[in-house]
Amino acid sequence: MGFAVMSLTDAAASRVRSIVENAGGEAKGIRISIKKGGCAGMEYAVDLVSEPNSKDDLIEQQGAKVWVAPEAVLYLLGTQMDFETTTLRSGFTFNNPNQTSACGCGESVELKPADLAALAERGDAVVRAS
Repeated sequence: MGFAVMSLTDAAASRVRSIVENAGGEAKGIRISIKKGGCAGMEYAVDLVSEPNSKDDLIEQQGAKVWVAPEAVLYLLGTQMDFETTTLRSGFTFNNPNQTSACGCGESVELKPADLAALAERGDAVVRAS
């Protein structure tokens, strides 16, 4: 038994399934990674997956498959991914306990690596089904 890196809301799982269905036969899910950029220093990157990377962590929830890049795992531990639609935009959002700040436009964030000891003490990580 291990820990899931992150969880998905019902809206996020539904949106991932919709993206995969609309993408065609090769798509299997999406991949979340972290890249340097923006005024706060880091950005979440979401890409379509047709060929999963064996080093990625797989999160499966309600038929949605989300792979997490290995270099992003420590920054995403305990994160809940959501999908929201507002008057001006729609997209994935990340409720990330490792986020220390964000830029004014909301496109980039400052992240710190997760405190593994604190997560273990609180039991915040979601247990992955074996």
